[in-house]
Amino acid sequence: MRTRIKFCGCTSVRDAELAIDAGADAIGVIFAASSPRRASIEIAREIAAAVPPYIQLVGVFVDPERELVAEARSAGYVAQFSGSEPASLTESVAGRPYLKVYHVRPGDEPTPEAFEASARAYTHATWMFEPKVHGMDGGTGQTFRWDLARALAGGRRFVISGGLTPENVGDCVLSVRPYAVDVRSGIETNNAKDVEKMRAFVRAVREADAQA
Repeated sequence: MRTRIKFCGCTSVRDAELAIDAGADAIGVIFAASSPRRASIEIAREIAAAVPPYIQLVGVFVDPERELVAEARSAGYVAQFSGSEPASLTESVAGRPYLKVYHVRPGDEPTPEAFEASARAYTHATWMFEPKVHGMDGGTGQTFRWDLARALAGGRRFVISGGLTPENVGDCVLSVRPYAVDVRSGIETNNAKDVEKMRAFVRAVREADAQA
């Protein structure tokens, strides 16, 4: 299986071009007000206009207004819900399959049965597992037990996010075989996208795919 790669936190056409040239399958644009990588809908449209076919655009939201999700969808973005959004919201505004983040909290290891009970209503969600750090809605730079995501997801496709770097993403891919991996801070230097780290990240994923 070929692991999909999403480079998140792109804030300009240049960021998107670097991601595409490095080999990313998807580009994440953040609309959450709390994020230092927040992009306006105008910038998001500029990025969308510059992205070639076969590259997926993902709009990242945290407890958003319905109108913002609708605007992003009209620009070609698939929704990623990273807050505490109920299924009644995500299922009604996403319009098609979407990403939903499940936050893994330190010291909290829910059973697959407990996860199933909370996840069942999110019919069209692909689940992204990432660590929860107090006061942050993502971009923590911290990892968690990847095998926990595999256990919770069961037979579902799932995404791993949080603390991934060119140095550890190969181990992640080999150990739990996620459908996709998501990275932001791990491909940045001084809070800016680093083309060498981006290329190294993609290379590590592809080498792990070849070994698996």
